[in-house]
Amino acid sequence: MNYKDSGVDIEGGNAFVERLKKKAPTIGGFNGMIKVPVGYEEPVLVSGADGVGTKINICRVANDYTTIGIDLVAMCVNDVITCGAKPLYFLDYISTNKLDDRLDQIMDGIIKGCEIASIDLLGGETAEHGRFAKDYDLAGFCTGIVDRSEIVDGKLIKEGDVIIGIESSGLHSNGYSLINDMLWRHKIRWDDTPELLTPTRIYAPLVQHLLDEIPVLGMAHITGGGIPGNLPRCIPDGLAAVVDYNSWNLPEIFGKIMLAGEIPEEDMKTTFNLGIGYCLVVPTEAVAETHCIIHEYGYKSWDIGEVVCV
Repeated sequence: MNYKDSGVDIEGGNAFVERLKKKAPTIGGFNGMIKVPVGYEEPVLVSGADGVGTKINICRVANDYTTIGIDLVAMCVNDVITCGAKPLYFLDYISTNKLDDRLDQIMDGIIKGCEIASIDLLGGETAEHGRFAKDYDLAGFCTGIVDRSEIVDGKLIKEGDVIIGIESSGLHSNGYSLINDMLWRHKIRWDDTPELLTPTRIYAPLVQHLLDEIPVLGMAHITGGGIPGNLPRCIPDGLAAVVDYNSWNLPEIFGKIMLAGEIPEEDMKTTFNLGIGYCLVVPTEAVAETHCIIHEYGYKSWDIGEVVCV
């Protein structure tokens, strides 16, 4: 026996790294390095890790892994920026049973995601597990930087501040265990819902612009748990966020899922983003300018609620 007989192809792995280095020259060493940006009085590093969950199974069903790498970058970057940090670099971990062309599709998506977020792909780990793995699994890691005095932590939020919702691109990367169960039960069909693979929107460029122009008081990335599970995380004790779910139009894909699965409305709210991928809390006087900047990026946004005392 040899290593390849057990399911690990060293030559194939080396060939993959050489292909990847042509697209991302910074990778391939024992580690990755980046110069610390200047201009920060008291720099604070901010890190986050995430994955794409069972959305990867939709890739398998559709035989399309071209966008899942964007999802991976987005899920990490969108978390890191909620405190006002500027993302700097990204690392990935990919495990699989066998190296094949799907890996190149995944990495092309990761590289594209890093380009959208304007961050460096410093490296990662690709593990071929042979028969001990069934399919691909992905994890990502992002680090950003913010001046301590510029951290957005919600402490300045007060009664009457406005909650602005920015549109999502679709389901993003959450709620897919329910989606996969619906596929298994034949409640929906992949070929009738190709939008299930629409990649998660990366909000980093927009948020960096907003932070330069707007007194942003709090931010929330709307992921698993929906708005009820994420928006309160940026609201201080003694206050609460009141959201009007009729203030924006529910995207068609969510209505289709709700109807096909006979999913109760409350379950929809706590499972999916329902069309709102990112939330901002801003003072009333900053609302108009905030919407103007968001619309410059081609995104829709709405006043979806306000902060109240409890």
